[in-house]
Amino acid sequence: MLVCSALLKRHVAEGCHRSWCGVPQLLIHSRSASVAEPGTRRSDEEQLWEAAGTLPFTRARIGSFFQERPVLKNPFLEDSLLRGYLRRHLPHEAVFSDLCAFGERVAEEVDGWGRECEVTPPRLLHYDPWGCRVDHIVTSPAWKRMKDLSAQEGLVAIGYERSFGQWSRVYQMSKLYIFSPSSGLYTCPLAMTDGAAKVIQSIGVSWPVEEAYSHLTTRQPERFWTSGQWMTERQGGSDVASGTETVAIPQTDGSYRLHGFKWFTSATDADMTLTLARVQNQMGTTTPGSKGLSLFYAEVSRDENGRLRGIEVQRLKDKLGTRQMPTAELLLDGLPAYRLSEEGRGVASIANMLTITRIHNSVSAAAAMRRVLQLARDYATRRTAFGKLLKDHPLHMQTLARMEVETRGAFLLVMDVCRLLGREENGVATQLDTHLLRLLTPVVKLYTGKQAVAVVSEGLESFGGQGYIEDTGLPGLLRDAQVLSIWEGTTNVLSLDVLRCVARSSGMVLHAYFTHTQTLLASASGVSSMAPAVKAVNKALSELQAFVQEAATKSPDYLELAARDLAFSLARIYIGSLLIDHACWKGASPCDAYTALRWCEQDLCPVATKQGRGCYESSTPQLDAALVFDQNY
Repeated sequence: MLVCSALLKRHVAEGCHRSWCGVPQLLIHSRSASVAEPGTRRSDEEQLWEAAGTLPFTRARIGSFFQERPVLKNPFLEDSLLRGYLRRHLPHEAVFSDLCAFGERVAEEVDGWGRECEVTPPRLLHYDPWGCRVDHIVTSPAWKRMKDLSAQEGLVAIGYERSFGQWSRVYQMSKLYIFSPSSGLYTCPLAMTDGAAKVIQSIGVSWPVEEAYSHLTTRQPERFWTSGQWMTERQGGSDVASGTETVAIPQTDGSYRLHGFKWFTSATDADMTLTLARVQNQMGTTTPGSKGLSLFYAEVSRDENGRLRGIEVQRLKDKLGTRQMPTAELLLDGLPAYRLSEEGRGVASIANMLTITRIHNSVSAAAAMRRVLQLARDYATRRTAFGKLLKDHPLHMQTLARMEVETRGAFLLVMDVCRLLGREENGVATQLDTHLLRLLTPVVKLYTGKQAVAVVSEGLESFGGQGYIEDTGLPGLLRDAQVLSIWEGTTNVLSLDVLRCVARSSGMVLHAYFTHTQTLLASASGVSSMAPAVKAVNKALSELQAFVQEAATKSPDYLELAARDLAFSLARIYIGSLLIDHACWKGASPCDAYTALRWCEQDLCPVATKQGRGCYESSTPQLDAALVFDQNY
């Protein structure tokens, strides 16, 4: 940690920063305002002011004040909670040195690439100059540099090298957390690449995907592949069981040809993809529902004439955000592919992929919150309003502090799920760990996705009108954050996944949840300063247990109505226990304790609160529908 310590000292002493978002200062050459345009006359008063040099707003003279822009500093050195968490759980010099150096590179170089990806979005070239169909997706040079960087820095490889055992995933995700807001959305193809590698690893690294696995997990830029994830079709979304129409026609050599239409394919410039399809039998029929879906592997390649093999790119999607990344509609017209799963076991085979991509989504959510706060904090030291800096306005600092509490809570929840994943992958997970990972994966994804939109939106307000101006780069943070509550399952879909998780485990996941939360609280025994927070979490746990017991006697409709509030309650209570636990370790700071206390002031168990108000009774759905479709006026 000596290297990191030295960098930290230099960072504090010298500032070690650059202007955000990589926009160079321009040299402005002003004409002399004393030269009158033809046909104009200056009054005597104006000529006197000009002679004195005190007429600021005239012709090329636009005044002397320019607001300093926020500065992006090393995001590793600027994040005390990240450093504190790693000091507690992964105190390795190699990790700190790598993250410190990477943070410096992100601030000084990579963030500018991310901005280039934003202002130079991908475009689709259907035909070459001679009218031949080519379907080239043209991306910016910065997007290509992101791919090389991802390999060099091991942004996927770290999770599979496992140099730090059960903490390797925490290390990997910490690095992605630093990278994500500056990545130009390259974290999206990395998430799918990681998910594909996980699926291949889980089914066995053998032909035909052995070589693909080595490409996905390499650190060599010239060999590195990214993977797509082509699941969504016109009827699709999260309901792949009824929405997948793509068929797989068996070939004599054991391969398949895929025919179908993929409605939404992210990172369409990937080197390979995993996708779902229905195997067509000799009668030309397929099996409906999830039992008819199988998982396939396909490489994206071109023939000798430069045409994509078995793929036509219909169009690129025009999205609210994530404009840096190509997302397309694809016609699969005989795409060569290999079946990876047992026939009819496609949905089960992608479970590991969903775990990985949902965790990546959560990392990006926490990272977006942290980034807008880092910029807002810096801006508060540069912007003067009503006679003093923003940092000297108590109300402004209260707002940023509330954002900070949300961000710290999100970070600890995300990292705890990464910890559980690492334990499972390294064969040291207990049954309790396994149950917790299954329960908390949808919870962390849905909760941090909603947090990110709220925190980033609040963050833009801290810049006033400049937060709404596109060429500052700030609005892109909000546009990109909005996808986090949609991709890999919306909030409601994931809330229902929580219910399925509880039902399929016969309630064992909840038993693990209650047990581990109580264990975390035990660290605060005898710490009087934490007593209000511990009391609040214990009360919420009791309310949650009472809700679960009563809900078990109700109809399934009752639990479905409560699903969203239940998921939020699980997140808030667990975050509270994590914050308390972190505030009580020997290296904790006063800010860690303050964060735990502030978090626990809110309603930690909204599902119990709303149950007490009758929000889930049998009459509620009819009343809700009447309100939504009210046409009485």
